[in-house]
Amino acid sequence: MITLQKESEKQIGQFVAEDYRTASVFSKYKIDFCCNGNRTINEVCEKKGMDSNVLLDELNSVLNLKGEQTIDYKSWPLDLLIDYIEKKHHRYVEEKIPVLLQFLNKLCKVHGERHPELFEINSLFTASAGELAAHMKKEELILFPFVKKMVNANMSQGEVEAPQFGTVGNPIDMMKEEHDNEGVRFRKIAELTNNYNPPADACNTYKVTYAMLEEFEKDLHLHIHLENNILFPKAVKLEQQFG
Repeated sequence: MITLQKESEKQIGQFVAEDYRTASVFSKYKIDFCCNGNRTINEVCEKKGMDSNVLLDELNSVLNLKGEQTIDYKSWPLDLLIDYIEKKHHRYVEEKIPVLLQFLNKLCKVHGERHPELFEINSLFTASAGELAAHMKKEELILFPFVKKMVNANMSQGEVEAPQFGTVGNPIDMMKEEHDNEGVRFRKIAELTNNYNPPADACNTYKVTYAMLEEFEKDLHLHIHLENNILFPKAVKLEQQFG
């Protein structure tokens, strides 16, 4: 059971890191648990004008649900978590981007005159596609290999050579800033798409595109959460052991 007073000072990213099922509650109230997961329940509720007890009661209900348990990503070794992020989330982004770009371009040509917001949605997603491609490469070529080196050195009780970027916190800060940018972009896309609800005159391609954009955003939320709230803090902590 959640102790209300104590849990109201807990960061929302911690809730989701401990049990991903709580993400559905935060999403319901449009509370950003991935990029801005470092805020407490009290801070979030004060900003939104919500009663923190109502939010905590809903979180409690989710946490007490029996049946399928959430995956305990927090218990995973860092190298396994990195492999999972690359193979599941990076690959997902790489596969879905070309399809979504093709569909959005088609929608702009066919429906753009009646729905001019499509041009801005297309522009935002195109910018996101380019930024995410560069972002993932930086993780795969720079940050992730260094974290794996630390994991191996820690297991063999060896040393790890200082990286060119100084400390692991430097690329992590850059990655978090880029995550924030994507969070802003997708909040705007959600707003322009009326929370991914296609208009009454939408064709099948229109409906499929909006459904895919919503799925893409949900995957991105989990992707960013795994990095911001689990991988990055553990990598910083691991590096401190070599100090």
